[in-house]
Amino acid sequence: MIKKGIILAGGHGTRMSPLTKAVNKQLLPIYDKPLIFYPLSILMLAGIKDILIIVNKGQLEQFKRLIPNGDNLGIKIEYKEQIYPGGLPEAFVIGEQFIKDDNVALILGDNFFYGQSFTKVLKESVKLTTGAKILLHKVSHPELYGVAKLNKMGKIIEIIEKPKKFISDYAITGLYFFDNNVVKLAKALKPSKRGETEIIDLINKYKKQNKIKADFIGRGGVWLDTGSIQDFYSTSNFVSTIENRQGFKIACLEEIAFTNKWIKKKEILKSIKFYGNCSYSQYLKKIIK
Repeated sequence: MIKKGIILAGGHGTRMSPLTKAVNKQLLPIYDKPLIFYPLSILMLAGIKDILIIVNKGQLEQFKRLIPNGDNLGIKIEYKEQIYPGGLPEAFVIGEQFIKDDNVALILGDNFFYGQSFTKVLKESVKLTTGAKILLHKVSHPELYGVAKLNKMGKIIEIIEKPKKFISDYAITGLYFFDNNVVKLAKALKPSKRGETEIIDLINKYKKQNKIKADFIGRGGVWLDTGSIQDFYSTSNFVSTIENRQGFKIACLEEIAFTNKWIKKKEILKSIKFYGNCSYSQYLKKIIK
């Protein structure tokens, strides 16, 4: 069972410069909420209450002003600084003392997930006891992603980063579930030509041990990487359209915590006071009515 989660919210965000020269990308708005709310909501929807957020050196206080320690959400949040981006698997090395003897989920801070049945997928994924699980999503340009080739039984038979020749259109998303061996395996990885350790290499270590499984974001589900300015604003437009059409908010952290019975009405009232007079607070008022 996975009870701990890591959000990797470091990196330089160079594809969105100059916006990211002064502010961490995960603090920029996706419609009416900071980007960091969205990956945090995914871990909360999975039932994970013990969370580590890894941020760039010097940006810790910016995050703590927004989400201090998770008490307002009935969860526990810790922070660690990343001195220099060294690859996604570095999250497990930085988070070794946080992980301890537990299994762990990792979500990238700039990934967006949405889907009516997605919570069910999350709840199933955190049941992992050994090995690893990745989530796959069909894409129209697999050459831009790490992809997994499956056999007829749905077993992963090959994983390749940005394949030049078509092998599959199932992209590996930025949400991963690992057993406790991930720390040891991450430490043993050697940097690639980019000078960073690669998440594909880590996943392949589990594949070689025949300990990797895959699940899928369904046809009606959405997975977006907000790493570029175009994708960032496309995601923002998507959230705006859904929220204004259907009347509910995506990634409302207090709503998730309240629904899970992690907090009570008094915590939401404190949040309303903290956020001030805004549409987010107006939505929170509707929840407690």
